[in-house]
Amino acid sequence: MGQSTFRGGAHPYEGKELTMDYPIVKLEPGQELVFPMSQHIGAPATPIVSVGDTVKIGQTLGEAGGFVSANVISSVSGEVKAVEPRVLSSGAKETCVVVANDGEDETIERFGIERDYTTLSKEEIRSIIKDAGIVGMGGAGFPTHVKLSPKNEEDIDYVIINGAECEPYLTSDYRAMIERTEDLITGLKVMLSLFDNAKGIIAIEDNKSEAIAKLQYLTENDADISVKSLKTKYPQGAERQVIYVATKRKINSGMLPADVGCIVDNVQTVLAVYDAVCKRKPCISRIMTLTGDAMEQPANYEVRLGMSHAEVLEKAGGLHEEAEKIISGGPMMGMAMYDLNTPVIKTSSSILALSTDEAALQEPTNCIHCGRCAKVCPSRLVPQMMIQAIKRNDLEQFEKLNGMECYECGTCTYVCPAKIRLTQKFKQARREVMDKRKK
Repeated sequence: MGQSTFRGGAHPYEGKELTMDYPIVKLEPGQELVFPMSQHIGAPATPIVSVGDTVKIGQTLGEAGGFVSANVISSVSGEVKAVEPRVLSSGAKETCVVVANDGEDETIERFGIERDYTTLSKEEIRSIIKDAGIVGMGGAGFPTHVKLSPKNEEDIDYVIINGAECEPYLTSDYRAMIERTEDLITGLKVMLSLFDNAKGIIAIEDNKSEAIAKLQYLTENDADISVKSLKTKYPQGAERQVIYVATKRKINSGMLPADVGCIVDNVQTVLAVYDAVCKRKPCISRIMTLTGDAMEQPANYEVRLGMSHAEVLEKAGGLHEEAEKIISGGPMMGMAMYDLNTPVIKTSSSILALSTDEAALQEPTNCIHCGRCAKVCPSRLVPQMMIQAIKRNDLEQFEKLNGMECYECGTCTYVCPAKIRLTQKFKQARREVMDKRKK
């Protein structure tokens, strides 16, 4: 089995053994669910329900507010109690629809009834995906119907399932590949049906040997789908890296994957496409990894969108000791959470509870010019020069050093012996540059 990889990268402690062997457990929602109208890149959805309305599972609560936007769908039946701003895990306030769950699980008409995707036109499939509110569930949250509607669909050569899941501790995609293997393959076939000239590639890091074996077995006689084993290394799952190792094609920050003939989607996104097109189930839940050394029952859970992180943590067994740090997502690219009373959204991948906050224990010191950050940077940047430009408040030089090519993977910060918060500084600088460009 050949391995493919890229220049740079690092090997953080994986932590996947905590959860990778436990089957996915479904969690039932509580009394109140909160649905933010902005769970995706692009314009927020526009609420189309009012206080006092009754809603069903699968009913649209918010309609896409533009071309790059996505519907928001109710994951429970009940009554709309409020349409108001609520705080999200990011700390931002967003308009939310609040639904009181009646516990009846009443669904919209035809919800869950099987459908043969081969009888549908390309336009019908794209419309179903749009109506279902599907976005990239690997973290970015880009509306999937937009990604699947490139200007020149005949130029798409590859549809790639990103099954790398390189972020430490996370195993939700791995469990999905193990438990829903055939659904994943069918979801890929649905997407391939939109592009007449495309082949399918399922790209997986080689630390997921069982998933690779199952997928290879089920696709060995399919000339249009191949399974590619990637060397286990962070950030192998970054979109640019996946495209490069799977096809040897390169993109930069000013390009889309479609510009080099590729469409890339996360495992759970492809499964959401299968559910919507083949099962008439819109995007109402996702699989989350609850893990870390402070977690009582580390495992993967299927969670209804709109549940609060606090409720999910409680239903999953809570903590066995006080957590020094709780992160939404993984340790490399996740965000520290200061409040668990925030809703689970389409891009909520994990709750990571750590008994020790190593970052807080180590104060940054002066750069020793060792060059480790440049050696591991997957974008071939020179972080020590970029940080000097930022210290001088020289954003023009930061741009000249290709600082906007940084995608904030955190690898430079991870290897820095001086513990300088490089990624945080680059994130702030990139935002300032983007704000300046908008003005």
